[in-house]
Amino acid sequence: MGQFLPVLALVVLGALFAGVSSLMGRLLNPPQPNPRKNAPYECGIVDQVDTPSRFPVKFYLVAMIFIVFDIEIIFLFPFTQIFKELGGFGLGDILLFSATLFIPFLFLVSNGALDWGPLKRRGHSDIRVGAHRTTNTTVRRVGTEGREAA
Repeated sequence: MGQFLPVLALVVLGALFAGVSSLMGRLLNPPQPNPRKNAPYECGIVDQVDTPSRFPVKFYLVAMIFIVFDIEIIFLFPFTQIFKELGGFGLGDILLFSATLFIPFLFLVSNGALDWGPLKRRGHSDIRVGAHRTTNTTVRRVGTEGREAA
């Protein structure tokens, strides 16, 4: 039991430090919310439109793909340390393991989980095609609202 005393002391000191820091932060600087502090702000550009209320599903798909491949790397590391001792059996197992993760990845990619561009429509419309459509008329210049054209 005496060998775990330093670990217990560090846990108690860590909890004490976190508690005191949180308490002092609230005492010295109490929260004073207002609409200006709660407004979203990014890169000096104030949003002209409301933010969407939900994240797109593709965001979660990419996050799950990242986690799955992160876990695969964690499981592959021990294999790399003893792959000579495992021989053909270990190689077969690791190929099967990789295939069980790579095949669903191919399925997600084929269904457009990583397509972040504009939605692809099946039929072609004549509205989007024409000589009058140039980058000057179709590309929105972000951050130029209220400024004179250069």
